[in-house]
Amino acid sequence: MHTSLPTLPDQTPETWRTDGASVANGLQPDLQHWWHAFGDATLDALVDRALQDNLGIAVAELRLRAARRLQHRARTDFWPNLNFRVYEETAPGAATGYLEIGFDAEWEFGLFGRSQGSARMAAADVNTAIVDATSARVSVIAEVAKNYVELRAAQARAEILDEVVAQRRRRVELMQTRLRTHMASQMEVDHERTDLQQALAESGEPGLSMQQTMQALAVLLGTAEPDAGWSLRAGQPLLPALDIHQAPADLVRTRPEIRRAEQNALHAAGELGIARADLFPKLGLVGTLISSTSITGDVDHPNRAVPLLGPNIQIPLWDWGARRDVVGAREAALSASVLAYREAVLEGVAEAEAALAQFANRTARLDNAQASVALAQQSQASARTLQRLGLGDGLETSSAGIALAEARLGRIAALRDRALAYIAVYKAFGGVLPPLAAVPR
Repeated sequence: MHTSLPTLPDQTPETWRTDGASVANGLQPDLQHWWHAFGDATLDALVDRALQDNLGIAVAELRLRAARRLQHRARTDFWPNLNFRVYEETAPGAATGYLEIGFDAEWEFGLFGRSQGSARMAAADVNTAIVDATSARVSVIAEVAKNYVELRAAQARAEILDEVVAQRRRRVELMQTRLRTHMASQMEVDHERTDLQQALAESGEPGLSMQQTMQALAVLLGTAEPDAGWSLRAGQPLLPALDIHQAPADLVRTRPEIRRAEQNALHAAGELGIARADLFPKLGLVGTLISSTSITGDVDHPNRAVPLLGPNIQIPLWDWGARRDVVGAREAALSASVLAYREAVLEGVAEAEAALAQFANRTARLDNAQASVALAQQSQASARTLQRLGLGDGLETSSAGIALAEARLGRIAALRDRALAYIAVYKAFGGVLPPLAAVPR
């Protein structure tokens, strides 16, 4: 009697609803090396180091090794078992003692689906460990990329905020000059000083963010100390457009959560198969070959080697109801695992759709930020022209400079947010799984 594997529902949409997923002439999906799209050699090197040195990945790999060992052990459960034994036996009444040497063997056939159920459970455990190892890699790569993007954005913000502080200092000086010439009030000077103090306070935020992201990167790389080279400022990583032509099922089904739910259903099917097999007799063969030597009492009795071979039959009798209860529980657990798989697919599609929509939104925001910077640059050029013509004392120019700096800060944030949305897209898809263990049908 064999338990068939459950049919897992396929409920992924044929196409993505997000318009941003079909931008022409853009980036093709690459689950294997998606971070290469940034074109940043430092990021590539960090990811390579993390894949080699991250402790979470190492733990997952060791657990996979353990699961494979246990699968090999599970395969021997229904092989013939041969033991060699040496032991002492005393006859009733303690008149004679014997030294017995020999072999005993046992072979359970694993009928009625017991062997198949055990193999399915072992395969599910190995596959779950494979999925967990993949999940660890996906998570680590995403976290490395996320922290790297945050680090470069913080460095860019620090540079711009330093410029804002310089502009604010210049405005205070100009306003004090106006105060001395009775062209401004003390209130206006105080207002400019207040803005300067606020700019000074804001200029310290990127430094804290840089420290936090560098420490997070160090942990991801399995070390306690950040690399000194990370503090050197570099440009923000840039992305091309995003283009997805593959069907959703080809992408979303690589999610570790979905593959883990799939293996949970396989494990539940194996448990149900064993529970059903327990309703039937266990059949096998047993045999012994024992040589017995008298060591007390009748020591002149010659040695005898006695072979025995016969069937081994175990039939459940009084606990039939309890075994049926176990079968019912395993059937319910299998049904629950199928529903959990369905839920994992729906959640995976929803997360991928949300990530794609977020990426499209962040792309539009970046376009707007780029336009804002261009307009601010034009305003600054106009203010400088007026100052060269003697139609201003520098306040208009500094105002335009501050406006440009704020626009550039907005662009830095937009670049960062688009990059983080891109990372979220590929984390939602999951990574490429290595081949899974074969599943007994």
